[in-house]
Amino acid sequence: MSNKNISSKNGHAFVFSAPSGAGKTSLVNELVKSNKNLHRSISHTTRRVRKGERDGVDYFFVSTKNFDKMVANDEFIEHANVFGAKYGTRRKTVNEQLLAGKDVALDIDWQGARKIRETINDCISIFILPPTMKILKKRLVGRGDLEHQIDSRMEKAISEIQHFEEYDYLVFNDNFEHTLAQLQAIVTASKLRTPRQKITHQEEIRELIEA
Repeated sequence: MSNKNISSKNGHAFVFSAPSGAGKTSLVNELVKSNKNLHRSISHTTRRVRKGERDGVDYFFVSTKNFDKMVANDEFIEHANVFGAKYGTRRKTVNEQLLAGKDVALDIDWQGARKIRETINDCISIFILPPTMKILKKRLVGRGDLEHQIDSRMEKAISEIQHFEEYDYLVFNDNFEHTLAQLQAIVTASKLRTPRQKITHQEEIRELIEA
């Protein structure tokens, strides 16, 4: 299968990555709510359901056996083991959404982002950082993570942050509303790129040229 095997000609793929606790998921969820054509890609995972999460809405929760079967069938664009649980982005679902002209928001780590960039043409990647490591730890404590989980995630955050230069955009989540506005600006600007405008307004452009 070729590396560049999914076309973003009709819709755009937006890749969001951040250290655990940086606020990425909340930001992406709010961004999707405010953009009717932006749809969050729902990952498959083997981890346990957290309080308030719903299957098919937050994640597709599957057994390790079923997940491994999907891997064997090459159903994922990318998949990874994160803190002892497996996560994967299903290729067919993303491809169908993009071909239908829908924009897709993918909430994944830097390793998965690399695979997405290899697979989806012209995807747009955004890395979200916390303002300080002290604030990051405070957020992890505030959401109820256990002490050993916090230590592990803080350590992993340091290595994750080192990959920020691989992304198209870098934003700091020091204020939720301000950061959300920055992400909205990125989504809006992407719609004005010449290849996208050429497709969206092909009739208007044709009329102008032929006038």
